[in-house]
Amino acid sequence: MVCSIQDKAAIPKTWILLDSQSTVDVFSNAKLLTNICDVKRCLTLYCNVGKAIITKKGDLKGYGTVWFYPDGIANILSLSNVQKKHRMTYDSTLNEGFLVFKTDGTARSFRPSKKGLFFSDVKSDIAHAFINSVDNNKTK
Repeated sequence: MVCSIQDKAAIPKTWILLDSQSTVDVFSNAKLLTNICDVKRCLTLYCNVGKAIITKKGDLKGYGTVWFYPDGIANILSLSNVQKKHRMTYDSTLNEGFLVFKTDGTARSFRPSKKGLFFSDVKSDIAHAFINSVDNNKTK
């Protein structure tokens, strides 16, 4: 789990981190999720700077339900949870990092940042989805 005592995190909001130490999937960027809603059972999340009570979940397209914590500093997928849902490969000699294979056969790459965090930047995915919905609205 990535926690920070700084006011601003240096992790872009469009990055999804693949975290081998996390046991839960937690997102802070609402633009990456749909169907965000309150849940009956909350999650108490502990990290080195304290704890957070998380009361919302949302759906990540192509993955499933994740916890939503808007005050968090990152979008985090637990490596353990991802490997239960998707085939994964890792080869330290390749520059791709971890490859997570989606049900359609394509793969998403989680490559290491300069500081060693394995991430996938979905910035182009968000822009593509926005362009599609604008174009779809024009045709209606």
